[in-house]
Amino acid sequence: MPHAPQHADAVTAELDSALRGGPFHVALRAAIAARGLPLQRVQHHLSRHGVKVGVTSLSYWQQGARRPQRPESLRAVRALEEILQLPEESLLRLLAASGDGPSGQRSAARSYRSLVEASGVLDQLLAELECPPDGGLHTLGHHERLRIGARRELAERESHHIVRAHRDGVDRFVAVHHGERGAVPQRMRVHALENCRTGRVRWHGDTGVLAAELLFDTRLRAGDTFLFRYGVEDGTAGVSREYVRGFDSPGGQYALQVSFDPTALPLRCHRFAQHSAAAPRSGCQELTLSGRHRSVHLVEPRVRTGFLGIGWDWEAGV
Repeated sequence: MPHAPQHADAVTAELDSALRGGPFHVALRAAIAARGLPLQRVQHHLSRHGVKVGVTSLSYWQQGARRPQRPESLRAVRALEEILQLPEESLLRLLAASGDGPSGQRSAARSYRSLVEASGVLDQLLAELECPPDGGLHTLGHHERLRIGARRELAERESHHIVRAHRDGVDRFVAVHHGERGAVPQRMRVHALENCRTGRVRWHGDTGVLAAELLFDTRLRAGDTFLFRYGVEDGTAGVSREYVRGFDSPGGQYALQVSFDPTALPLRCHRFAQHSAAAPRSGCQELTLSGRHRSVHLVEPRVRTGFLGIGWDWEAGV
């Protein structure tokens, strides 16, 4: 017993050090130890905050085997700061800091704070559209085409989906478009191009998030496949430098094509991948502009959880 105060001081000192310098998993482990909470109790407290996270995931997080990356996981990290009596955004800051890649690589375009805010906004928009967490569709293939305009802006995006229903009665898809910093979603336009029609559209101006309901011309049964295509006219923000697509779960083939206006061509382009928004970028590969439309592309035969994207560099000063 006489050593208990010294032990408590050591635990507190370890936590303070971890919160200052990280990494995230060490700080999380130290915080849980400092509060003396078993993971089952941490999970219970999270559930009282309306966040569902498994004990196994919590264990992986504090071991550094995995990182929080989904919107639900990011909300869990914010809740953990409150449950473990930590300074606001102390854990989120460590996640963002650990996302810096090797020299010459750019870190994730959006901070963890903006990701969390955007995920909360998206939840609100999806609730307004009465969209359940599971839309009942599994992606077999997804081909996206981006057009970068003469002002170097994201002018428009077109998506072609091949899906399979895994439950009966699916008759719609909710498309989400997250504009660049400064985007004005109320000025964007959604176009149903094939096998669908535009339903309700909702947006949030501060975060540039738009959610649009695409209604099918049939009700799918479990096992049915379906193809549909839609586009989003954007062009409401400034200079665009990359496009990133996130995947919450493994899926089918993904292809991304980016074409540039002939009067505004980038100096160089590259593809990249990220295991999570806080992980360093990997798999970087230079891409060469080709074709009449001056485009680059990537193809991933079978996507995994995480992020894929294409980035491009303009001349100095742009």
